[in-house]
Amino acid sequence: MRHARLPTGLVLAAAAATVLAGCGSSGTSASTASAHISYKAPTAAVSLAKVCPSTVVIQQDWEPEAEHAAEYKLLGAGYTIDAARKRTTGPLVIDGMNTGVKIQIRAGGSAIGFQSVSSEMYVDHSITLGAVSTDGAIAAAQTQPVTAVVSPLEKSPQILFWDPATHPGWKSFADIGKSGAKVVVSPGSDFAELLVREGFIKSNQIDSSYNGSPARFVADPGIAEQGFATAEPYIYAHQVPAWDKPVRYELLASAGYNIYPEALSVRTGELPTLAPCLKKLVPILQRAQVEYINDPGPTDQLIATIVKEYNDGWVYSDGVANYAAAAMKKLGIVADDATGPVGGIDLSRVQSSIGTFTPILRSSGAKIPAGLKASQIATDEFIDKNITLK
Repeated sequence: MRHARLPTGLVLAAAAATVLAGCGSSGTSASTASAHISYKAPTAAVSLAKVCPSTVVIQQDWEPEAEHAAEYKLLGAGYTIDAARKRTTGPLVIDGMNTGVKIQIRAGGSAIGFQSVSSEMYVDHSITLGAVSTDGAIAAAQTQPVTAVVSPLEKSPQILFWDPATHPGWKSFADIGKSGAKVVVSPGSDFAELLVREGFIKSNQIDSSYNGSPARFVADPGIAEQGFATAEPYIYAHQVPAWDKPVRYELLASAGYNIYPEALSVRTGELPTLAPCLKKLVPILQRAQVEYINDPGPTDQLIATIVKEYNDGWVYSDGVANYAAAAMKKLGIVADDATGPVGGIDLSRVQSSIGTFTPILRSSGAKIPAGLKASQIATDEFIDKNITLK
C-alpha cells in the first residue's frame, strides 16, 4: 500500500515559487524532443502491435518519480503531456525500436482522489497495468483481485528516519523502541503494526498524525518519522532550509517489510487475455529498468519536466531524481531478485508476505480470502530470467 510522500511543493514555498512559475499547463503540451525521429522497425520479440492494446495504460500510485522510471524510460519522442488529467502518452520505444503501440503513464495520488490503484483499475478498465504493492494486493484480493506480473523494484524504499545529532546512539529500529520516542506515521500504516508485532517498537510509541510536512520533524527532532530512502535524506539535507543537514534512517525492508513495492499488476480475470501481450511486454519493462539504472540522467530529466508541467503542488527536481537513482542502486531497491532476474517475482516471498500481512490487514477491517495463495496475486510466468543487472 502506498503511504504518504512528502508534499514538497506545499512546504518549500520559496523553492516551489521559483520552480513552478510559468511552468504549469491546464491542457496538453507536446514534448520538446523531435517527433520526427526515425525509429527502427521492431524485432519480433518487441513487436507489440498485434498482441497488446493500441495504448498500454499504466496507472501509477503516486506522482511521477524515479521509482517509476522503467515506464518513463519507454516513452519515445513526440510524447504529449496532459497536465489536466496528469497523464503522459507517447510511442512505446525500446532500444531505438518503435514497438507499434503507445504507452500512457498516469499519475496516482491526487489524480485519482488518493484511492488505491486496485480500486481505480476496477473503475477504469482502460488501465492495462497498475502499480500495486503486495500488501495492497492482499487487501484487495476479495473484491478487486489483481495479479502482479513484474516488479521493477526489488524492495521497498520506505524508511523511518531520525536526527543523528539528537539520537547519536540510534542505529536501528530496536534502538528507537528502547528509547520510547514517538514514531510519526500515516494513519493505518501496516508497516507500523508490523514493527510493533515484531517487537521493534511499542504500540504507545505510534503517532498516526503524519501529514507529509517537515514542520513537525524540524520542530521536534526527538521523533522518528516515516519517509523514503529515495527522497527525504536528500530533501532534508538540501531543500528544507529550516533543517539543511543530514538525517539517518533504516529501511523497513530490514524489519521484515518483505513486499514487492509498486509491482505492475493486471486485473486477475484478464490475465489469460493479456498473456500474449505480457509475454513480450514484461521483458521490455525489465530491460527498461536495467537501462535506466545504468544511465538514469535522461529519464530523470524527463520525469522532472513532466512534474513541472503537471504543476499540482508536487515538486520533483533533477537533484532528487538523481539522488533517488543512485540510492536505488546502492541500497538494492533496484536489484536482481532472489529468483535471478531484475523485476523477478519470488512466489515463496509473496506467500511469506501473505502470512505476514493477512492478520495485520484483517485487524484493520480488510476481508482477506481464507487460504489465499501467492499464485492468486502474483505470477512469474512472463519474467525473462536472463535479464539481470549483472
